Amino acid sequence: MDLDRMPPDWPGRESMRRIDCPPHQWCVRDEGRGPTALLLHGAGGSSHSWRHLVPLLAPHFRVVAPDLPGQGFTRAGQRRFSLEAMAEDLARLCAAEDWRPSVLIGHSAGAALALRLAEILPVRPRAVVGINAALGNFEGTAGWLFPLIAKLLALNPFIPPMAARLFGAEDRVRRLIGSTGSDLDEAGLRQYMTLIGDHVHVDGTLSMMAQWRLDALQRRLPAIDVPTLLIAAAKDGTVPPRISQEAAGRMPFGSYVEMPGLGHLAHEEDAAGVAAILLPFVERHLRT
Repeated sequence: MDLDRMPPDWPGRESMRRIDCPPHQWCVRDEGRGPTALLLHGAGGSSHSWRHLVPLLAPHFRVVAPDLPGQGFTRAGQRRFSLEAMAEDLARLCAAEDWRPSVLIGHSAGAALALRLAEILPVRPRAVVGINAALGNFEGTAGWLFPLIAKLLALNPFIPPMAARLFGAEDRVRRLIGSTGSDLDEAGLRQYMTLIGDHVHVDGTLSMMAQWRLDALQRRLPAIDVPTLLIAAAKDGTVPPRISQEAAGRMPFGSYVEMPGLGHLAHEEDAAGVAAILLPFVERHLRT
């Protein structure tokens, strides 16, 4: 999706900028002052998902929130959508812009990216925060069916436009968001309709699903010694809270907090509640 197609009321539009850093043309929201906080959205989202959290973080941090390759308004120059490739490309972007993130905050798949970045960035972050972190593989039938479907869809160039037309309808977007256990306001629903209605965004999301593998990261969790807070929502219909609880228990400096009454998009439903949990954690580790 091109920047000139960005809706005039898109969250953070005034602080968005285009960064050419091969192999991608990135769209990045950049605002605030202080230590750098790098925010990484989940699969199928964009930096818009941080719309309520950024104003709460910007008084404390320089907040940098890119759209991931092929999603939102970042143009993918190559089909590098795996965890390893995305982390490498994000590290290259950080180096090119001289960003040295003190804290990495990731939602869902973005939390896995944050943990991988914590391993490879030349300057070690002081803290990592995962919100409904997608650190487990699909379970049961979905374990083999979902990746297979994603691969088939990603390989068929005619499917993403069809999927965008089919799933971008308002009633289907409402059902999709509802299935996550979250309840968004009308503005949030419209923003997801914009994304899901764009076939390039859908293609990027499906391709990410097709290439995503977590096995190696899961094995390395006990070796990731960056202080990490995993926040889970009790009503999450996408990633069960026990995924975060178990992952935190395997990390040497992992901690776990569960929020009641919220779903997978907890940071969009209750940004103030999420900020009240993560800010003291991050500030404590920035002082040490």
